[in-house]
Amino acid sequence: SVDRHRALSGVAVVGMAVATGLAVLGLPNIDLHGPLHQWGIMDPFCGGTRAARYAMQGRWILSWTYNPLGIAAVAAALAGSIRVIVGVISGRWVNVRASWTPRRRRIAMATLVIVLVILEVRQQSLAELLR
Repeated sequence: SVDRHRALSGVAVVGMAVATGLAVLGLPNIDLHGPLHQWGIMDPFCGGTRAARYAMQGRWILSWTYNPLGIAAVAAALAGSIRVIVGVISGRWVNVRASWTPRRRRIAMATLVIVLVILEVRQQSLAELLR
């Protein structure tokens, strides 16, 4: 009967609102890039704003082209927002609890690092598109 993931619920709802705004209103007029972007060095998150916008518009291939994380972020925000809506309406919340052993933590961190390195290489190969 209690939302034990309030912060994640807030992030999901705000993320969904921002993604909806991007889809409807377009990209912001401000430069969101880091300083290395101006020198042609992309980071794993480059193209994420455009990818989220295209994912919200249902343009999956274009979204994937800019950054696969855009689809994942929109899907996570959608799932989290649905969780909030169901929780508010029903008064019952889906709460997940995981026990992190040192081994599981190492595996999760190693997986995250590997995924980010692969994504960095991919995004750097698309530098001309992302600039």
